[in-house]
Formats: sequence, structure tokens, C-alpha cells
Amino acid sequence: MKKKTIVMLLGVAAAVMFAGCANVDVNVTPKADEAEESQQEAQESEEAADAENAASDQEKADEVAALIDAIYVQERNDETDAQCELAKQQWDALTDAQKELVEGENADPDYFGRDTGDASKDDPKNGDDIGDNEILVVSFGTSFNDSRAEDIKGVEDAIAAAYPDWAVRRAFTAQTIINHIQARDGEKIDNMDQALDRAVANGVKNLVIQPTHLMHGAEYDELTASLDKYADKFESVAVAEPLLGEVGEDAKVINDDKKAVAEAVVAEAVADAGYESLDDADKDGAAFVFMGHGTAHTAKVSYSQMATQMDNLGYKNVFIGTVEGEPEETACENVMESVKAAGYNKVILRPLMVVAGDHANNDMAGDDDDSWKSIFTADGAFEKVDCQIAGLGRIKEVQDLYVAHTKDAIDSLETVTASSKEGGESSTELADGTYSAEFITDSSMFKVNDELDGKCTLTVKDGKMTAHITLVSASILNLYPGTAEDAQKEGAALLEPTKDTVKYSDGTEEEVNGFDVPVPYLDKDFDLALIGKKGKWYDHKVSVTNPQ
Repeated sequence: MKKKTIVMLLGVAAAVMFAGCANVDVNVTPKADEAEESQQEAQESEEAADAENAASDQEKADEVAALIDAIYVQERNDETDAQCELAKQQWDALTDAQKELVEGENADPDYFGRDTGDASKDDPKNGDDIGDNEILVVSFGTSFNDSRAEDIKGVEDAIAAAYPDWAVRRAFTAQTIINHIQARDGEKIDNMDQALDRAVANGVKNLVIQPTHLMHGAEYDELTASLDKYADKFESVAVAEPLLGEVGEDAKVINDDKKAVAEAVVAEAVADAGYESLDDADKDGAAFVFMGHGTAHTAKVSYSQMATQMDNLGYKNVFIGTVEGEPEETACENVMESVKAAGYNKVILRPLMVVAGDHANNDMAGDDDDSWKSIFTADGAFEKVDCQIAGLGRIKEVQDLYVAHTKDAIDSLETVTASSKEGGESSTELADGTYSAEFITDSSMFKVNDELDGKCTLTVKDGKMTAHITLVSASILNLYPGTAEDAQKEGAALLEPTKDTVKYSDGTEEEVNGFDVPVPYLDKDFDLALIGKKGKWYDHKVSVTNPQ
């Protein structure tokens, strides 16, 4: 009986144990679900954190982009210095990943991140203690450090070496570039107003402005216009010629300046390409394409004139193009078709620009589909497409040309100064009649229209002389044969303007103001005051010489 009882008890115990095991298995499934749910929650939390971090990264990048856009402007203000400093500080605080996210209207990672060379090799030339005589070298500017040091500074240093008795200073006209350099590299470069204010504060008497611009284009016009409010701040001011000299009437008009530039840049390009001569390059099927900026200004004919100059020099494998495609025949596609039609299967691209900056590095040699290198390569007609990233400013012959232009401007100041010291009446006696004569002023803002080559029409009648001058615009409202002080006195007889029509070389016409100016004597300075739209009178010295 005991055995049966024990067996029964064992059976019951086993049943209980089995039931217990069954209960354990039943409880395992809910715990697994909980673990899976916990893991999913952790993953979602991690994804949310990543999303939050990504949003934070983009937010920080956007803040820097906004700061860059704020200094990517063409007008300096009281906040510019602080904005430049803050933009760099915020950029430096970003991680590498955040820097790649910077994107704005003008902002991108290259604004601070692109390596353009060592800024310490440059010299902003913004020192004081200038002295009586200053040469202000004015450039559009570039944020590419190597090019700025080699091309712009190269020209400035050449001028400084040639004229050790003159202080050479720098000004850029592109505030966007000035701000870029200041923010990224801590180098402060004067704009035109800052440079001219510096000259005034330093007591400069004689000012020569040497533009590094290629031609008499829109930037050159803006430069001369910006001098207007400083007209009475210096004893004498002269603006030197740009690199290519006078524009000329049409594509066939060339000059010694254009010839010198053509010979210099071709020689450099041929040597850099590894050829002994341009003829050797021609035999190898290689063509050189020089890319200029291009412009809608009437001075765009200068590019056609450079093409004429290349033809006259016998450079049959040299072609001229422009980024802006003006004039039309210099657009990239048109130049490429000309190169193909001439039978060349190799191309060397090089900028026809004073600096090798953004246009040279991006528009010409960049990797984007719309760069000239990419367009020529994608055409498939060329075995090889090479790029030479070098500005005109580093070429010695080009520097020498700027030096010569500066000399001409200095000489013009000395001529005015000498004539003003001579005194006395002119011994020249002219018979009644009409003459062509030179009308010389002490200011580049007040002059006869460029189309007239500095000439006026001199009329002599009954021993009295009158010069009719045609000005560059209608901005000068009245003249007075005397000083600005006398012009403002009651009863002063002001000279009223005539309406003169100027026909330009490109076929356009413009109505400007002209004046009939009494000439008391020849070959000697006399006072002639003017008033413009700003309502302020300015004193000027003028003279009439060389009547023909």
C-alpha cells in the first residue's frame, strides 16, 4: 500500500512539475515582446536624436551661411568689420561635417574652406606717412591669394621700384572681395573711398591713379566717377591709361599697348606649354585660346581689336574668347568652332585677365559642365585640353607697360605744374578763324569727351578766343570763368551749357553738355570753376594749347 501511495505521490509531483514547466513556457512570450519593444524604442530614440543633431548641424551651418551672405555685398557699412570677424569665428566653430552643409545665396563651403594660397605673401599697401606724392594702384581685386600676390602685387611692386620718390598704395573696387579677404585671412584692403580719405588725411598734394583694368570699360568709368567728390582735395590729379590703352573706333584699330600685351602673353603661354615657338605649337596641332571677361560696354570692341592684333602678328593658332560672350564671336562655342575649323586638335586655355582669380579657376579651368575646359573636352574633337592658370599681372613686359602708363600720368602732372608757375601772357598770336586745340584740365573727372581725344574747337574773332568743349556727360550744369568763390557772388555771369550729341565708335549716340569757354591766353593755366548736380562749386585750372 505504501508503494502505491508513494507511486501516486510521485505521479502527482511529476504532474505538478510538468504543470509548472508549462507555466514557465507560457510566460516567456510576453517578456520577449517587451524586449523587442524596448529595442525598437531605443532605435527610435536614437533616430530622433540623429534627426535632432542633423537639424542642429543644419541650423548652425545656416547661421554661418547667413553671416557670409551679409558680407557678400558691394557696400561697406559701420558693421562690416564686426560682421567679417563674426562670420569667421562661427565658421571655425563648425565641425567638418557642418561646414559641408553651408549653403546660401552666395555662401558655400569654399568661401572659407578653399585653399587659394598663402595670404601672408601679399601686401595690402594701406600704410600712412605717404608724403606729398602718391600713386594709387586701383584694381577690381581677387580673393585668390596666390594670384593677388603675383599679379596685383607684382604690378604694384614694379611701379614702386620705378618711382621710389612716390608712395604706392592700393585700392580695390569690389567690396565683396575686400570683405572676403578680410573675413577669411584678416587682411584689410582699402576701397576707393578709404584710400582717397587716407590720401587726404596724409596731406597728399599730387595724386596719380593707375588702374590695373584691362580697358576703358565700365569699371574704369566707375573709378573716374568716384573721384568726383575729391576733386578739390588735391593740387593735381591724373588717371593713367588702363593696360590696353585707348579703345579705338572699330575692330581694326590697334595700338602699341595691344601689340605689347599680345606679344607678351603669347610668349609666356608658348613657353609654359613647353614649345620652343608658336610655330612649333602650330605644327603640333596646338591652338591657344585666351579667355577675357567680356562686357556689354562699348569697350567690348577691345577684344575684337586684340584678335586683329593677333592676326597682324601672324599668330594664326591664337584665338580670343570671353566669359560673358560679348562680343558675340568671342563666346565659348563660337571660339571652339573656329578652332576646329582651323584644324587644331589640341587646345591650351589661358586667361586674358590681369588676375587669375575666380574666372580663371572656375569658368575656365573648373570641373563643372559649363567650364571652358569641360565644354572643349565634351566636344570630343580635341585630343588634349590644357589650362594655364596665370594672370597678365605677373608678366614682366605687362608690368613694364603699366610703369610706362604711370610715367605718362606723372609727366602730365609735371606739365600742368610747370605751366602754372610760368605766368605771363602767351606770346602766341592767332589770326581770326577756327582751330582744333588741346583742352587740358587738372582733373580726370572734368575733361572733354574721350571720343574727341582731348580736343576742343577754338574760335578766334576780333582778337578774342573761345573754346567750345564737349564733356563726357550732362552732370556738369554750369561753368564760371574764374574761381568757385567768385562764381557764388551775386551777379556772377555763369556759362550755360549747350546740348551736344556725341557719336560713339559702336554707332550709339549720347546727348551731353558742352560749353563755350572764354580763353584769356594760350599755353597757360587759367581758372575755370564748375558746379554739378550735387550743387557744390569746384575750382579747376585749365589751359588751351597747340592750336592747329
